[in-house]
Amino acid sequence: MDLETFLLLLPIVLVSLTLHELAHAWVAWKLGDPTAREQGRLTLNPLVHLDPLGTLMFALTALLANLPFGWARPVPVNPSYFRRAKEGMAIVAAAGPAMNFAIALLCLALVRHLELEPAGRSFEVLEKAWIVNVVLGLFNLIPVPPLDGSRIVGALMDNATYARWIGLDQVGMVIVFGSFFLFQDAFTEALGDALRIVRDVMDVLVLA
Repeated sequence: MDLETFLLLLPIVLVSLTLHELAHAWVAWKLGDPTAREQGRLTLNPLVHLDPLGTLMFALTALLANLPFGWARPVPVNPSYFRRAKEGMAIVAAAGPAMNFAIALLCLALVRHLELEPAGRSFEVLEKAWIVNVVLGLFNLIPVPPLDGSRIVGALMDNATYARWIGLDQVGMVIVFGSFFLFQDAFTEALGDALRIVRDVMDVLVLA
């Protein structure tokens, strides 16, 4: 990705990461947990949500690997405020990826219905923004703690199993990134297949 495309894409990515975390915070608040609101996370200010390392990772992967990927600061959630802790956490967790898929849907709708030149800059930026948001959504749905998918799957567990499950939060990301580097070709192929499936489904939704 060239520098100009990166600079045009950057604001969209910052908004996407911000809305992902804001979705978590807003849903948790609506379910009765005031923690995120009390810590100032119910805001559109990206500086509150961004993680320096995650933002740096986005810049490096965008400029060097042509597959932008990064993350923001996790929203604090206290499930003891929910009537049903595991189910509440699952709903809060699902809100983040759902937001990314909604943003991706909007980007694809613009690509499909605006008369953009396929070789033009606007088309490229929207296409990259679509990819970024689908990747963020899919990555966060991986059912490995502490990713959002682990909380969704956790809703199906009994309390004892769930307690052991979330205890893996400290090592889960090591497992995910370690597996990615060990099986990079398989992950790349799986991601390509997933992107094609998501695009086909979203094309139907945007009436392309």
